[in-house]
Amino acid sequence: MTRPMPAEHVAQGGFAVHTRGRGFSDITAKVGDAVASSHVQTGIAHVFTAHTSCSLLISENADPAVRTDLERWFARAVPDGDAIFQHDAEGPDDMPAHVRAILTGVSLTIPVHGGKLQLGTWQGVYLWEHRTDSHQRKVTVTVLGH
Repeated sequence: MTRPMPAEHVAQGGFAVHTRGRGFSDITAKVGDAVASSHVQTGIAHVFTAHTSCSLLISENADPAVRTDLERWFARAVPDGDAIFQHDAEGPDDMPAHVRAILTGVSLTIPVHGGKLQLGTWQGVYLWEHRTDSHQRKVTVTVLGH
């Protein structure tokens, strides 16, 4: 471990993600670009989406079957149109999308070293759209460090 140092620099930026409905958007490069433009060499990147029906996750980036399997599992665990849900103002996928976002989360914190995200070899950063219709989602990246 390196010696403790105060965060000397804070940078914040963001980008939009245009989804095509339920599914995953790989945002690894966009988050990496935000880190690079921050000029932080060692620190953390906090990634946040201000929405209640999509989420952020770090997942396998080599085999797309992993994300397909995740979607199938969630379809079984939190099915659209389940009679248990009262909140359906925007359709049968409304409340299930909220549940999925709560279970998977709307923020991530990723270490930064050498000015780059410290992800594992097979890890990517994804925005997971939980609604069946397309949406424009906002992602904010805050980088702290020196």
